[in-house]
Amino acid sequence: MTGFVLLGAAALLIGLGLLVMGIRGHQAQQPKHTAMLIGGMMLTAFGLVLAGFAIAYQTTTPLAYNAAVPTP
Repeated sequence: MTGFVLLGAAALLIGLGLLVMGIRGHQAQQPKHTAMLIGGMMLTAFGLVLAGFAIAYQTTTPLAYNAAVPTP
C-alpha cells in the first residue's frame, strides 16, 4: 500500500464525516451546513478517485507501445 491509497482513504473518511455532519445540521438552513455538504461531497469524491487510481496503478503493468510486433 502506498501513501496515496492511505491518503485517499483518509480523505474519504474525513469527507464522509463532513457529509454526515452537514446532513444532520442542514435543517437549520445555515450556510455553514451547506458548505459542509459541498465540501464533504468533494472530499469524498477526491478520496475515492485518488485511492482508486492508486490501486489501479499498483496492480497493472505499464504498456510497452514500442514493443508491439508489426502485423504483415
